[in-house]
Amino acid sequence: MSLNLNRRQILMGGSALLASSWLAPALAQDINLRMMFWGNQDRADRTFKVLEAFGEKTGITITGEFLAFSDYWTKVATQTVGGAAPDVLTMDGSGRYVAEYASRDALAPLDEFIGNELDFADFDQDQLEAGKVGGKLYAVSLGSNAFGMVVDREAFDTAGIDIPGPQTTYDDLYGMAEAFKTAGLGQAVTDDRSGSWAALENWLRQNGKALYTAQGELGFDEADMTRWLTLWKELRDGGVCVAADIQAMADGPASSPLITGHSASMGEFSNLLVAYQALTTSRLALTNFPRVSLDTPGGYYRRPSMFFSISNRSAHKAEAARFVNFFVNDLEANRILNAERGIPPSAAVRDGIADNLDEAGKAALDYVGGLGPLLSPAPPQSPSGGGEINESLLPSVGQEVAFGVQPPEAAAAAFIAAAREALQRAG
Repeated sequence: MSLNLNRRQILMGGSALLASSWLAPALAQDINLRMMFWGNQDRADRTFKVLEAFGEKTGITITGEFLAFSDYWTKVATQTVGGAAPDVLTMDGSGRYVAEYASRDALAPLDEFIGNELDFADFDQDQLEAGKVGGKLYAVSLGSNAFGMVVDREAFDTAGIDIPGPQTTYDDLYGMAEAFKTAGLGQAVTDDRSGSWAALENWLRQNGKALYTAQGELGFDEADMTRWLTLWKELRDGGVCVAADIQAMADGPASSPLITGHSASMGEFSNLLVAYQALTTSRLALTNFPRVSLDTPGGYYRRPSMFFSISNRSAHKAEAARFVNFFVNDLEANRILNAERGIPPSAAVRDGIADNLDEAGKAALDYVGGLGPLLSPAPPQSPSGGGEINESLLPSVGQEVAFGVQPPEAAAAAFIAAAREALQRAG
């Protein structure tokens, strides 16, 4: 879907507009920008309002288009290869696509715009560093978030138990499942995260391992993967997480087991609480994912939820950078966005919108800010090839074990071999 925002009549009230010197170059000519992003209708509505606000201030026409996550990457790849990439692209927060697209010279380095079109004076340094490849800035963080669980409070209240928290382990989930059964709740405690790179990474970090090393290799082996797939097989067999056919139906928040009523919680990133809450009248909460044991690290780190990058083929890179700056620094724009893409990386914006956030936005802010002892240093940026592993190979192997196509041991061996081959091919 797309929205076209027409150029406004700039002569009306022109004296006030011309007072902003950084906008003046945009007034000299008609400039048309395209941008693409993924997400649901709520995100689209907020984003289009920001595009309109930017157009009103600058006279620059922007066409915005949004797609589902999986469809987005297919279209961006096709347009990039064909030399028709949008001026502004959304990049995944792990940095794996940033690295891949930057290495193919598809993204414009942004360093030349810093201090002019881009103002990072009060940005969180870790969010800036996350957008760099080879020391150059290729992507601007749109907000920070952290992995966790979105929980339906009412289901746990009905079962007479507390929602999961910092003291909850994977073993504790079995007791919760029994309480659900006793209360007559026809839903699982959680969804199936065996095919989720974020859940796997959290579990690996708790076990002293990593998803990827600084050298761009896998940070875990076949034995680790076997343990991971076995863990979820046992949760599935014990009725703790949803069955394979239920999980296979999930394709975004609206069809997730949490929203369809098949589970009382699900693994998800904190910024998406806003999207889930918009889909249900149940009271949702954010909490941490289960721990391996109480004497292990929490496995958490603060990460960008997503980035904006600029196509290297754009004919209007400076204007595109101006738009990115507006998106991350303008207070009114961020009041519209409601921290839906994560906690703003600008301290001034965070302070400026804190009182205007809705309940879900405040909950996300409190969650990320309250992880405390569960946090540890961020991992290295995902390597080229990480996108294929995280978004294709891992979900596939999770489904194969869930449907009984392969046992955990055989599936783990096949996955590790395929993942190493993907990294070698991409490198």
